Amino acid sequence: MKMTLLKGLVATAVVSALTACGSDNNNDDGSISTLPTTCIEAGDACTKFTVLHTNDNHGRFFENKHGEYGMAARKSLIDKIRAEVEANGGESILLSGGDVNTGVPESDLQDARPDFVGMNLIGYDAMAVGNHEFDNPLSTVDMQRELAEFPMLAANIYDKVSGERYFDAYKVFTVNGIRIAVVGLTTEDTAKIANPEFVSGLEFTDPKEELKKVIQAIKDADEADLVFATTHMGHYADGANGNNAPGDVALARAMAEGDLAAVIGGHSQNPVCMEGSEYADFVAGGECKPDLQNGTFIMQAHEWGKYVGQANFEYFNNKLHLASYKLIPVNLKKKNEAGDRVLIGEAITPDATLLEIMQQYQDKGQEGLSEVIGTTDGKLEGDRGVVRTQQTNLGLLIAQAQRSKVDADFAVMNSGGVRDSIETGEITYKDVLTVQPFGNSITKSTLTGAEITDYLNVVATVDIGAEGSGAYPQLAGIKMEVDCEAKTVVINDINGKGYDANAMYSFTVPSYNAAGGDGYPVLTPVMTGYVDAEVMYTFIKDIGDIKIAQFAPVAGDVQFVNSKSTKACQL
Repeated sequence: MKMTLLKGLVATAVVSALTACGSDNNNDDGSISTLPTTCIEAGDACTKFTVLHTNDNHGRFFENKHGEYGMAARKSLIDKIRAEVEANGGESILLSGGDVNTGVPESDLQDARPDFVGMNLIGYDAMAVGNHEFDNPLSTVDMQRELAEFPMLAANIYDKVSGERYFDAYKVFTVNGIRIAVVGLTTEDTAKIANPEFVSGLEFTDPKEELKKVIQAIKDADEADLVFATTHMGHYADGANGNNAPGDVALARAMAEGDLAAVIGGHSQNPVCMEGSEYADFVAGGECKPDLQNGTFIMQAHEWGKYVGQANFEYFNNKLHLASYKLIPVNLKKKNEAGDRVLIGEAITPDATLLEIMQQYQDKGQEGLSEVIGTTDGKLEGDRGVVRTQQTNLGLLIAQAQRSKVDADFAVMNSGGVRDSIETGEITYKDVLTVQPFGNSITKSTLTGAEITDYLNVVATVDIGAEGSGAYPQLAGIKMEVDCEAKTVVINDINGKGYDANAMYSFTVPSYNAAGGDGYPVLTPVMTGYVDAEVMYTFIKDIGDIKIAQFAPVAGDVQFVNSKSTKACQL
């Protein structure tokens, strides 16, 4: 089906030959017609509209301690853009790529109510359902759906009992006269990275096949002139998704060209700014060219509301054109040569009303940080001079929490991510945030035994030097011998399964290290999106009373040879 909106206007434009400098085209009868090549040439036959977007909010309803991002400033920016678009003869729509939930305790303790309230007041039109919407029981998901004054969309999530979709598949919006169908899609990985207790009654089907079905239904009903997808699937350059389920590039390539106008995405939490088929070296406040695959524009605005994506479209000649695109920083700052934080771009004054409302939620959330989540019968060791030189009970606890969260065979936790100890007695949420303040996500990789050996040949043999190293790995679920001089490891067992060079094993690594931080080899893992502090919080709370003997490193599990130290590589 060809898009039919404005067909009469375009025909009129052709007959009237709006401009002498238009391009020549052959009509079916062999005659030459002149079609406009720009919106200015098309005149009234060109319709302007703007798509604004964010994704992966992860509980960041309030500005951080440096005054960056936050929903109140986001509202001021979006209100300003909307006014400018309207003054220029256009209209706008605001979409979210999902994952409103999980990441900041002030939000988590309130089941993301402040985030959804903020989205209502900002005026979101629709959102994709993200995998982290299922970090809570379905009763919480349903509460959020009732609270939201906009649709939560997911065409590929079904209730196993009824066989019906759990969410609406799409919604049609009329934007400046153009009917735009917005289809929601969620990564298939949700079935394996979400809490099984909460998603066992749901089926996550192939987004590519579901989108084809939805587009056909939209065509048959003649409901829309353009189809957009708001997705939580991830963008992977040139479709190289590694261990992740296929993302937005694969989705666009699977559609018939012309069927899918644009994808507004999330999940991989990267600014989709391209240089050819690779990611450009994007600098905050700089230029950003979205991906274009099979005639489909693909966009993503990093994470946390750090940016608002603004895509200005023009529609004429029955074709969608991207007039301009940018990622606008929301009070982001960078350090200058003097070490002071300075704004990137213009200062945005937070909306006063929304700020007052969000402040109330922030204050209430802060009260929750004093929550006692458990006790420990001894010190959980995270002192810098210890945790960076040997295996410790706190390192093991954190690693165990991360691998159990995503059902991985073993875990690697960099010691630089352990920032303090927890003393004997009560454990509060604030203690957890003190130990793990960085907000790294937990990644999950699946490799062969041989590939894991190659990986640990680098990671486990780091020379800690005289002062210790933050790259030193805290390990759980693996037994091996580390030859510090040869820089090799011999793995004896992984998760009680023995070791086979050809067998597949899974393991967790913080996102910082998966991206090459601390000199670790770069991985292409599943981005689970679980935040380290939240994983630790839940793990401790579920146990309640920590017995440090249960987390004492077992002598001989990880042996270091040809080293000055028996507990690390020190050459």
